[in-house]
Amino acid sequence: MTAVIEAEGLTKYYGPRRGLEDVDLSVAPGEVFGYLGPNGAGKTTTIRLLLDFIRPTRGRVSVLGENPRTGVAARRRIGYLPGELMFEGREKVRDLLTFFADARGGVPARRIQDLAERFELDLSRTIRSLSKGNKQKVGLVQAFMHEPELLILDEPTSGLDPLMQQEFLDMVRAARIAGQTVFMSSHVLAEVQQAADRVGIVRAGRLVAVEKVESLGKRAVRRVEVHFATPVVAADFVDLRGVSDVHVEGTVLRCTVDGQLDALVKALAQHTVVDLISAEPDLEETFLGYYYDNEESSRVA
Repeated sequence: MTAVIEAEGLTKYYGPRRGLEDVDLSVAPGEVFGYLGPNGAGKTTTIRLLLDFIRPTRGRVSVLGENPRTGVAARRRIGYLPGELMFEGREKVRDLLTFFADARGGVPARRIQDLAERFELDLSRTIRSLSKGNKQKVGLVQAFMHEPELLILDEPTSGLDPLMQQEFLDMVRAARIAGQTVFMSSHVLAEVQQAADRVGIVRAGRLVAVEKVESLGKRAVRRVEVHFATPVVAADFVDLRGVSDVHVEGTVLRCTVDGQLDALVKALAQHTVVDLISAEPDLEETFLGYYYDNEESSRVA
């Protein structure tokens, strides 16, 4: 199976400053790939290299089986949403989207209308009168409207309200079902957790991890609260593998579990448990663990 996006040793320096270094990456057809990292980590640099907006210092990249530098025809097969939209004109939204549609070989007017309705976007408004959130909707419509093989989306939910964020995630899921590939950069971890098949975590220009979303979730931090029939002591739980922040108040235990619950569950079985509450794994805390653990490792090295 030929990868839709493939990078080997992809590196970009801006003078002496590192933007990206030695990134190896492969995104399969029909996959939703979340590209996570804080601002300045190298997410936008990666996307600009994929689209040939900038050239790599070294390394190799292929998009839709072609070199972005020479594969001009492949660009019609890509839907792109930039992280910063420069829409400032006096034209109406409908006219701007029609222009984009014509540039891609034509898109049915009904398709544009349907997407606008999904995002509650008024096509009769002028671009310059739109709020940041509505400009983001214009950007999303133009990225999705020609049903491209590959969607490259840089911070796609920026400025959207929660309802529109969910609408966007529904569209990503529909794109995956239709066989489209989605490369989505974000620092909003919850949306990636809902939509992505795999996640790449980038820090300070380096790709520090690539994981399936469910694997990342299994290792994520959980908040656990346990109610017992009789009082317990903290000493029964403080040395358990993966268990930390142990607090006991009479018959109530509160703690944090990093990874599997097995060690804690076996210890709980020595007591009569009345109730157990385990919060959903927090992908953000898992991400921060990657971020800071790797930062500390690089300092030690």
